Amino acid sequence: MANPGDFAYTLKQQADIVRVVGDYVRLRKAGAQNFTGLCPFHNEKTPSFSVHATRQYYYCFGCHEKGDVFAFVQKIENISFPEAVRLVAQKLGIPMPKATYSSESEAREARRRGQLLDIHERAVAFFQECLSRPEGARAREYLKSRGLDDATTAKFRIGYAADSGFLLRDRLKGDFSEELLRESGLFSWKETVGGDFDSARDDDADANPARGSGLRTRDAAAMYSKFRNRVVFPIANESGKVIAFTGRTLSTDKKAGPKYLNSPETPIYSKGKVLFNLDLAKEAIRALNYAILVEGQMDCISLFAAGFHNVIASSGTAFTELQAKLLGRFSKNVVVNFDPDTAGAKATERTLGLLVEEEFDIQVLGLEEGFDPDLYVRRKGKDAYAEALKHSQKYFDYLIERARAQFPVRSAEGKDKAVKYLLPHIQRIPSRIVRDELAREIAQKLGIGSPVLQQELRQVAVTRSSSTIKSQAEAQVTDAEKILIRALASSRQMQNAEEHQSFRDGAEEEFNPARQALYILETEGLHRGLATESLADSLLNASQDVADVLEIPADEGDRRLLASILLKEEEELGADILGAAVRALRRIHLRRRQEQVQRELKAPGLASDKDRLKALLAELEQVSRALRDPGASTIA
Repeated sequence: MANPGDFAYTLKQQADIVRVVGDYVRLRKAGAQNFTGLCPFHNEKTPSFSVHATRQYYYCFGCHEKGDVFAFVQKIENISFPEAVRLVAQKLGIPMPKATYSSESEAREARRRGQLLDIHERAVAFFQECLSRPEGARAREYLKSRGLDDATTAKFRIGYAADSGFLLRDRLKGDFSEELLRESGLFSWKETVGGDFDSARDDDADANPARGSGLRTRDAAAMYSKFRNRVVFPIANESGKVIAFTGRTLSTDKKAGPKYLNSPETPIYSKGKVLFNLDLAKEAIRALNYAILVEGQMDCISLFAAGFHNVIASSGTAFTELQAKLLGRFSKNVVVNFDPDTAGAKATERTLGLLVEEEFDIQVLGLEEGFDPDLYVRRKGKDAYAEALKHSQKYFDYLIERARAQFPVRSAEGKDKAVKYLLPHIQRIPSRIVRDELAREIAQKLGIGSPVLQQELRQVAVTRSSSTIKSQAEAQVTDAEKILIRALASSRQMQNAEEHQSFRDGAEEEFNPARQALYILETEGLHRGLATESLADSLLNASQDVADVLEIPADEGDRRLLASILLKEEEELGADILGAAVRALRRIHLRRRQEQVQRELKAPGLASDKDRLKALLAELEQVSRALRDPGASTIA
């Protein structure tokens, strides 16, 4: 938590939460200080995620996630508070003071991650150096044969891992411990039993009792480079930090290992959470509002070099839910262009399923048989690929074609198989309306009676309900109440402002909405009986030591209501606006009192109590006269 006087608090005052959140969520202006977008923390089609520029706060009306700029970065990056502070400072270009950590273990973990990133950065430079040497000639020829010029090779920091297993190790071992080198994923090793080499290992296991009487021990000399005689492609995280590699072998020897070798999972790399080239493509994805998703790194690099800068790749691994969520932070529109072979078609179907569940608007680009994206753009050119993009299919048209190709729909059996093939895909669609529309479309294209298909859908489709954006309490709150709550909450905002301002003696006192609201509530109790009564009491009773108004002691329902009110404010609080709200609340109380007096006048036996009757009639006249006041506001 950021406290007055510390670096995080100062950084928070300087941070523009709209800019920081905008790196992850496509925001649109929705008021004077309000921005909205699709919530990155839950699935939705209608934006319920709100960011307030002045209050530097975010709130989701759907899942109720809320917080400041650090809370947002913590949650979306899944990092600790100190790491979030460092990341925000990095985004803003503000130098960090000497790092402090809440515990020694946290400090150790931060140091370890930093050193692993340093190792990878050093490895990138080493591989690039090897590519430029005479021994890198074959690697350079390979890259040239794939259509990559020097500028593209440098852009993607492509390098060459020499055939020697020890050059990289020897370059790094003087600056990093053996344990860190093992954790980096860049090395394999053999363990020794009694000084002799034993079986090769590609993981970092602890020493175990050796067979027989010997002991199995680690020997630095037994550690060797995992990537040998390979063209090496760095894999960067969203921020551009290299966290892993893919190596493409140049050897034809069967003992050389797989054609493509990837880094293993490490403390800084999880393949299911990373999209290749996202660091270079994210701005183009935002600007164009769609991404091109391909399978391989060469497909991605070739398309990027041809000018399609919004391209990303799943790096040849199965597309994951976390990758879909990551992509969704930048755009919910995607063109899937996987290889047209059988494996590519199955990968496309799996990917479509995940993207559908994340509510993407999906197009599928199917290239000619025998052409992957890399070969297509090299053989036919970028203009041909751009034209092909224009003719991408809607995702369900693609699936229907796949169903027709696999199952002849001329027979009843073929139609039944086609429907069963399509039903799981329909089942993933969140909107029931869309499911019904697709059912009619499928029935028409496959020649199936719609009632039959509808019956199948009723049996298998998942019932989904959208999140309720407005709470019941919020729906009962009048505009006048919202203005009063804003006025009370403004005391913290003015208090924070006073920390950075000083007024000259004798200067005219500025209008203070919080002081006005406080006086009105204490003297007239206008909040009594309203939907916001408990929230108003929480604001009245909250200690001034609570710098962030959204952190006042209150029940969760009231805090959600407060966030919803503050994040939707569109006009500055002035004396006229607050005055109109006060008059409106007075009218509410007068109407309630009028109704109460009228009920009491109808009470049995009142006629015998002439004094009480006279008092009630006088009060009714007084209340009615006050309600007829032409100066009363109608804001309620």
